[in-house]
Amino acid sequence: MTHLFKVIWRSFFNYVLLTVVYGSTFIIRRKTLKVRWYYYLLLAILDVEGNFSVVKAYQYTSLTSVMLLDCWTIPCVLLLIWLFIKTKYNIGQLIGVCICILGLVLVILSDVHAKDRSRGSNVLLGDALVIIGAILYAFTNVSEEFLIKNVDFLELMTFLGLFGSTISGIQVAIVERKFLANTSWNRDVILSFSG
Repeated sequence: MTHLFKVIWRSFFNYVLLTVVYGSTFIIRRKTLKVRWYYYLLLAILDVEGNFSVVKAYQYTSLTSVMLLDCWTIPCVLLLIWLFIKTKYNIGQLIGVCICILGLVLVILSDVHAKDRSRGSNVLLGDALVIIGAILYAFTNVSEEFLIKNVDFLELMTFLGLFGSTISGIQVAIVERKFLANTSWNRDVILSFSG
């Protein structure tokens, strides 16, 4: 069983659980939508693909690079919050962001110049995938913060789960179709998803 399949499969079930738990409460309370459904679809696409990009990056670059470059989410969130929510930052926070960005640049330069020491078949592709995933995470985080403050937490979790599980399910079927077709499905295989 491939690592990528396990991660996508677990994501699928996390989204299903969000849908079941929050969706049932949403239905019981007979709430009406405050935001159009396609905003939640877009949010779920960003969330699922951000996760997929970061997981895919592990195939191309080192664990250290993935963990460090994933922190690019923080300056992206700060920028997006400043642009869209109009949050003001003090000089200490801005210096912290600059230090973070400098560290990320150093990690990328280190990966480029240490190809023989890094564990990965294509470190630049891996680094790019992590940065793309981090940017997608940032858009997701800021959108969720905005929706929670202005709409409803229950609605957000219900529809993020619904669309996230749908997108993850489709992605598993497409990306891992050979694995799915060649697997002899039995109890042991199904139980191995949790380990």
